[in-house]
Amino acid sequence: MKSTKSTAYLRKPITIRKINSLVKKALANSFKAKPQEGYKYLKDIEPGLIFLTESGMKGVYLESTPTSAKVIIISCKYTNEDDRSYYLGKQNISNRTEVKICG
Repeated sequence: MKSTKSTAYLRKPITIRKINSLVKKALANSFKAKPQEGYKYLKDIEPGLIFLTESGMKGVYLESTPTSAKVIIISCKYTNEDDRSYYLGKQNISNRTEVKICG
């Protein structure tokens, strides 16, 4: 008569060396994000340039830190007056915001 108990898989123990090599391989092959065609990241443009975001905000790029960019928003598409006053003026937004440079 056959046993109804499931047999456990026998696995070799994973060594520290194997874990380290897998980690290095994963970090080396990590995902590299690029902005969509026709757009640039805020961190890649020159200070003083006027930009337009995909959501319709228009602004001037001032400077950036490692994670954020200081900008002045000069116009936005929001129709509600309360929202518009919140977005206009000096703001900190992500360095990875995709923008189009206005001529």
